[in-house]
Amino acid sequence: MKADLPPLDPYAKHFKEGRFESLMRWEQLDEFWNTLRAQIDDSWYIYAVGESAPSSTSGKQHVLNFITEIDALLRREHEEDYCGIVYADSHQKPEFIKIFDPNNLGVSCGFSENPPLPGWVMSKMKPVNLQDALQPANNRRRWWQKIFD
Repeated sequence: MKADLPPLDPYAKHFKEGRFESLMRWEQLDEFWNTLRAQIDDSWYIYAVGESAPSSTSGKQHVLNFITEIDALLRREHEEDYCGIVYADSHQKPEFIKIFDPNNLGVSCGFSENPPLPGWVMSKMKPVNLQDALQPANNRRRWWQKIFD
């Protein structure tokens, strides 16, 4: 039985409960980046998960540079003939994109109650610190402490 948890921040709720589609093939990722580049403006946040969540959006050129650099990193470090580590809420008009770190995949490609967090998130929503917002309840810690009481 799950304890009642406080409601999630809208950003964390969309991150955790929103519908995301994978870009499975490298060709799909190429097409996606091209679609996204045509839509880029100054309304995007780029969040490196584990760092402080940004309080302001990035400029258009910064976002375009990020796309170029992250694409190069993914191709260099994800040594597979498929992509499968970039997820977007829409392939045609994305507003929320999860980019998993090729060196910290865990079970991001499958189903898990607590999958690893992505390395980066691009969004039009102002981000919150995901590590804090999605922190599991302290039930396990309390259970563990009771054993030794």
